[in-house]
Amino acid sequence: MNLHSIGGFAAYVCAGTYLFGFALLVTVMAPLGFGTSDVSATMVVSFISANQGIMILWHTVIYILNALALAVLVVALSTQLQGVSGLWAPVSLGFGLMWSTLVLGAGMIANVTVERVALLADSAPEQAEHLWEVLHAVELGLGGGNEIAGAVWIGTVSLGAWRGGIFGRLSAGLGVLVGLAGISTMIPALGDLAGAVFGLGAIVWFIAVGSLLIWSAPRTMVG
Repeated sequence: MNLHSIGGFAAYVCAGTYLFGFALLVTVMAPLGFGTSDVSATMVVSFISANQGIMILWHTVIYILNALALAVLVVALSTQLQGVSGLWAPVSLGFGLMWSTLVLGAGMIANVTVERVALLADSAPEQAEHLWEVLHAVELGLGGGNEIAGAVWIGTVSLGAWRGGIFGRLSAGLGVLVGLAGISTMIPALGDLAGAVFGLGAIVWFIAVGSLLIWSAPRTMVG
């Protein structure tokens, strides 16, 4: 198996981590307010105290596993762009590795936060709530609350692949739309909606890119 195919499977893993994250978000995490600006620190601390393993699993999948698979995909797509899109290859590589690093950092902070909060939940619940609020803000700043880095990478690699004849209009157009949705998360009034559109659109984009990488010959992908 070459990097081309490995990158395709990595794209599928990225899509899978998003699907897993959305599944828990709309079921287990929804009552806590996750995915909205109304998340309750008191309820989160109580949930962590009783379900520490679920929170760590959620963070590990949506952040850490996603970041590792994303790094592989970034390198695979950059390799495809070399020689066909000029400066798009190194630019997309830089943006992509930046995004994967931020996502990985968000995941490590999120899991350490869960561990520390679990230790304080019974003996000092108010301190635990304050700690969670502070570190959760750091987590969101790195990659859970805005999608700037991901938006720039998806948009850049989609445009570069289209200019190089690797992506067709559908794949490139979807990537640009996903990128615009991600950038829109900077606008507070659109943050929650834009984040949902980015996440759902990214799932489709990852699946499309994964299929192109697996089923098409290197540097001849069009879709």
